[in-house]
Amino acid sequence: MSAIPCFEIVLLSSRQGIDLGAFALDASQMGLPADVNIRIEQQLLCGGKQQGSRLITLTVGDKQLRIVPTRAMAILDASRHNVRFGWDSPVQEVVHPAFVNQEASGGLGWLDGFNEMLVRCGYQWAGHPGQDGNEFLTLHGRIQNTPADDVILRVEQQAPWRVSLSGRVDEKRFKFTNFEVHTELCLTPSEPWIHVEDHLINRGSYAREYQAIYHNNFGTPILEENSQLHVAVAELSPFNPYAATGLADWNRMPAPTADFDEMVFNVLPLANAQGLTQALMCNANQQQGIEVAWDISTLPVLTIWKNTDSLQQGYVVGIEPGTSFAWNRRYQRTLGLVPTIQASEEKRFYVRFGLLVTPEEVSSSQQQIQALQQQAEAVILPQPLVTLD
Repeated sequence: MSAIPCFEIVLLSSRQGIDLGAFALDASQMGLPADVNIRIEQQLLCGGKQQGSRLITLTVGDKQLRIVPTRAMAILDASRHNVRFGWDSPVQEVVHPAFVNQEASGGLGWLDGFNEMLVRCGYQWAGHPGQDGNEFLTLHGRIQNTPADDVILRVEQQAPWRVSLSGRVDEKRFKFTNFEVHTELCLTPSEPWIHVEDHLINRGSYAREYQAIYHNNFGTPILEENSQLHVAVAELSPFNPYAATGLADWNRMPAPTADFDEMVFNVLPLANAQGLTQALMCNANQQQGIEVAWDISTLPVLTIWKNTDSLQQGYVVGIEPGTSFAWNRRYQRTLGLVPTIQASEEKRFYVRFGLLVTPEEVSSSQQQIQALQQQAEAVILPQPLVTLD
């Protein structure tokens, strides 16, 4: 079989000495028919704490994504048919990592840049800040505040016109970690999916612990009063005693509520024969929704972050597949949720987003989750799996 012809352009590469800076390309400039709606634009942001940040706007068919290569190839937000998928954080700038001090406020400085739809947490550690043996761990690891290198766009020049944007993010520290994360997001004009596939490679000589949480965040218009989460649950438990008070309606969302302290729920999901599972949050009338699917072979657990505070404070729900829950690493070894990557080993993480904008698409996702749930009745535990010090 002959290879599919492909347009390829390097946006940024330190090895090759390439930096395209601000630019824009449309379909005809990529060797595609002019009526194929594919376009890429990169902006160099300036002013405030976004000085030095880069923002890529990628249009593929009826979908538009905003990607931040200076923040580990995060997806700032996405839209389809003018429905936005993302959230409104009090942090409104695309903050450059140079302006984030992760050790501030007892390890919570990571929050100074937190506003994206897709946020990678890891990979040396993830979860809440605190001491783990002789090491102090800041919130959710270092990767999100690391700029990407080797940013490359590839577009297949025949139907279905598959588009991919890839990058490499290094997490390296002398005597500690020698990780590379190769990220790739893929989509086509005719499908509602965004495919994210990351490969973590241990370039060091020794085995290392690692953690990963894909912190996927959604607000209005999908999140609203009486919007609902659908998850194929094997086991669900509260993160802490406060979350235990909300077990009765863990999957139903209130209107923006002042002084709502975040509630977090831990899920062991059910999956299909291929190891894929999915979660759906749909709006109150079930006309639109966001579906998050993932491979449980490397992301075996799900964290649900219910943060339905006021609009000004950040009205948002997180659907977060991971290797681990959001406790500090030291609490999770006994749960078997701090895996190890061997020297030269590679781990693959796969997450798919479904941008659902019709009742039919929402209903199809609900039916798939219901089919998964038929494997077993959900077990709801009344108490957290871990007692904090």
